[in-house]
Amino acid sequence: MTIQFTDNNKHLDFCPLTLTRPVCDLRFGILTIQETWRALFEAAGKSVHCFYQTESYLQEKYSNAEQVDLTIAGNYKPTAVTVNALLALQEGASLFVNGKWLATKGVDAGLSVDLDDHAAIWVEYIWDLFQQNAAAIQIDLDVLTSHRTSESISSTNQVIKPENVFIEPGAKVECATLNASTGPIYIGKDAEVMEGALIRGPFALGDHATVKMGAKIYGPTTIGPECKVGGEISNSILHGYSNKGHDGFIGNSLIGEWCNLGADTNSSNLKNNYGLIKLYHYRSATLEQTPLQFCGLIMGDHSK
Repeated sequence: MTIQFTDNNKHLDFCPLTLTRPVCDLRFGILTIQETWRALFEAAGKSVHCFYQTESYLQEKYSNAEQVDLTIAGNYKPTAVTVNALLALQEGASLFVNGKWLATKGVDAGLSVDLDDHAAIWVEYIWDLFQQNAAAIQIDLDVLTSHRTSESISSTNQVIKPENVFIEPGAKVECATLNASTGPIYIGKDAEVMEGALIRGPFALGDHATVKMGAKIYGPTTIGPECKVGGEISNSILHGYSNKGHDGFIGNSLIGEWCNLGADTNSSNLKNNYGLIKLYHYRSATLEQTPLQFCGLIMGDHSK
């Protein structure tokens, strides 16, 4: 099956993170949006080939396809319900989820099917990524751990609600505190949680990533593959290959790939007057008012 993801006119709404990737390649939950789609289709017995309809300067890296089986909006985190609805879609029909266009099968023939999938998530603004990350982690956890059993948890750890903790093969977790009473905790393949770390779910640690000694992490937080983190982190997403390896605080933050935050880096996530925060918007090239009282650092790829 050939799938083409479209940015759905959302490319500028997720900058600077989308300056180097299409919208569907944003990490949201444990996986990227595109990876969740791929995993769900494969779970349904369909192998997929993915293509991308994005900004022209990105097309050299992210190939476009002229003929596809499905065109899908890249700003939607799916569930198995959505995938099953797409597999049942007739040629030329479009699927609308919660009133919004999601996908078209083949060439649009004006047919439409409506679906209410309240577990799935639309992301419309960049801050939706950290605000809705708890639900996204749960979606990916259901996909990745279905019909599987977690590795055993070492007795050196203090664990609250161990049934909500899933540890992949090769992961090392020793002398840490894992509190999964507030949400699930997922530890990826060959990842490591060092001694003294305090982790409160929902939390996801990507493959080969490291939580260093004495770290304090509040969910919902995602640490992408190959990252190294320490200090204090709250409600944030690190995409992958990025480091915040020392003391310092970030909260309500989004960090791209190959970024580095040096020792004692701190990023405020609350204004001194407790007012709502303005963010620079790449579409209007101005600061725009958000509904957020809490918002921290948003950092594009390869920043230091």
